[in-house]
Amino acid sequence: MAFDYKKEYKEFYLPKNKPEIIEIPSMNFIAVRGQGDPNEPDGEYKASIGLLYGIAFTLKMSPKGDYKIDGYFDYKVPPLEGFWWMDGMEGIDYGRKETFRWISVIRLPDFIQRKDFEWAVMEATQKKKADYSKVEFFNYTEGLSVQCMHIGPYDDEPQTIRLMDEYARENGYHVDITEERFHHEIYLSDVRRCNPQNLKTVIRHPLKAI
Repeated sequence: MAFDYKKEYKEFYLPKNKPEIIEIPSMNFIAVRGQGDPNEPDGEYKASIGLLYGIAFTLKMSPKGDYKIDGYFDYKVPPLEGFWWMDGMEGIDYGRKETFRWISVIRLPDFIQRKDFEWAVMEATQKKKADYSKVEFFNYTEGLSVQCMHIGPYDDEPQTIRLMDEYARENGYHVDITEERFHHEIYLSDVRRCNPQNLKTVIRHPLKAI
């Protein structure tokens, strides 16, 4: 049976719908950076998702070809994630989506090294006849964070974020979003098939002791 990151690491992907504090280890990702409204039908964000999955599935399906990855085991591609910010302000203003800046990512299994990622970019470029030059190997150490499962539309996230902020303060921390530590979302629902009221999104913010 394929290794399922959501089931094996429930503490990272399936938190309860109430805030909790957690230490997040360093992880490697496939990443694409961009800016603008993620809801634009032909926008940069939609294009980034196609690029991410192109590389993710090239790596997953590598055993069917000649390239061999050391330590490979069968796995399910982890969920889509995103780091979000807006220049010149703390937090996120959901009414100004056109000014969003983001890094769209998919987690890489630990056995995948940079050389394997570089092979996948070349392989996907040749086989799919597409430009993967925007895709990068991205390491991120999130560290101490507050997280919560948000259930409902993305535009309702501020309600959950307020609960997270309050919980952090009650426990002696404040949210520490900087140019290197981001508002983080993990998407557990397929927005194309799910009622907006039922969307499940993990929201995670970095913390610093008061």
